[in-house]
Amino acid sequence: MACKWITQETFDAVVQENIAEFDMEPEEALNDAIQQFESQGVDLTNIIKAVGKHSEEGEAAPSHDILRTLESLRKAVETSSVSSVSELLVKFGDQCKQGMAHRYLAGQKFAYPVVLEAWKLCERDRETLLNALYAMSSLTDGQPDLLEGVGQELLTHAFQNYSKDAEVILLAIRLTRHVCLKHEQNRQAFVKAGILRYLTQAISNHGTDPDVVREACSALRIMTFDDDIRVPFGHAHDHAKMIVMENAGLKLLIEAAKGFTDNSVVLSELCSTIGRLCVRNEFCQDVVDLGGLNFMLALLADCIDHQELVKQVLSAIKATAGNDDVKDAIVNSGGTDLIILAMTRHFSNAQICDQACAALAMLALRKPENCKVIMEGGGALAALQAMKIHPKNCIVKKQACMVIRNLVSRTCDFSQPILEMGAESLILQARCTHKDCEDVAKAALRDLGCRVELRELWTGQKGSLVQ
Repeated sequence: MACKWITQETFDAVVQENIAEFDMEPEEALNDAIQQFESQGVDLTNIIKAVGKHSEEGEAAPSHDILRTLESLRKAVETSSVSSVSELLVKFGDQCKQGMAHRYLAGQKFAYPVVLEAWKLCERDRETLLNALYAMSSLTDGQPDLLEGVGQELLTHAFQNYSKDAEVILLAIRLTRHVCLKHEQNRQAFVKAGILRYLTQAISNHGTDPDVVREACSALRIMTFDDDIRVPFGHAHDHAKMIVMENAGLKLLIEAAKGFTDNSVVLSELCSTIGRLCVRNEFCQDVVDLGGLNFMLALLADCIDHQELVKQVLSAIKATAGNDDVKDAIVNSGGTDLIILAMTRHFSNAQICDQACAALAMLALRKPENCKVIMEGGGALAALQAMKIHPKNCIVKKQACMVIRNLVSRTCDFSQPILEMGAESLILQARCTHKDCEDVAKAALRDLGCRVELRELWTGQKGSLVQ
């Protein structure tokens, strides 16, 4: 059933009606209004669920704190009171951070042009500029459509004029993230404006600042996303190529990682970003040539207990293994044993099991010699055990089926040992339980030599497509 929507004014009016007409206490009136609307199928995600405050200025006055702050900011901007503007920007940013409903209401009440005017007013005043970036970043979190040409231009100026200022750059990157996430048009506009250069320069200029490096990595990854459902296709692949080929992104990230060996959070971001950039065969090889593979394998061995870092390293290894020569380099460096160790150490973590199985499946693909190493290291047994431990997780089961399929597709000698581990029943269970596992499960069963019905949907015979 389609969701219904209401305005904040409608919700507030019902709450006030409960208080005035039915003599309810404010909290009771609020809960009753929430219950009424939810029972009618109304989505209250973007509604501030609080009792609006009365004002001496009358019914026309804003009833929520964030709107009162916005009105004060509007007046301060009109009078060019920089000190008041600066203080109100911080207050407004804090209120936006209270939740999406607060940001949405502010956006609906034309907060963006007000904050934009405040930003223009204080562009050359560093302290107020910081507060403007903070307010704009808070407002646009989850609302990238608010950005327009002037805002993009101001943000570009901030990168250009304050490239050596870590605080300004940090907030500028955060704003970039918010306006580019799930918004392909903004991404492409910023890339044309040189944002990839600014982001990589931020890492180069502030490579010892963990906050800047972490934010810049996240922003670079967002530039490689294809997450805007409103466009048929994006430029994710092109952006990744530009980061590597025009801005030496892989070299920059691998060098930066060497400065954070004791910071698992930053290392996770760096490894995740390296993985996102391995979109071409030669980029995967570049990671090896630049020492990135050895570095990541050493991380996997030394930081085996840091689950988030382990997950990101496994993801990056899987990405680099898209190159057949890199597959061999990983296996020859003992990578398979480390991947299996990471999975068995964190069997309860579905995401690690998923990434480990995906990495093993990639290493086994078209590589009988690698399959032998994986089998001897217990990779097949570990993948099947992951299926047992996560019976309801479709992604884990799908990747585990892929491991089994790739292990036996060119090495039929492994079929019997894997079947003796109980593979057939686990794969059948995955096939029956999860529709998304259907194809890979059938492929695994077929290559294991099990009986499986392969139905031809259409053979091109017995009739014409034209009536």
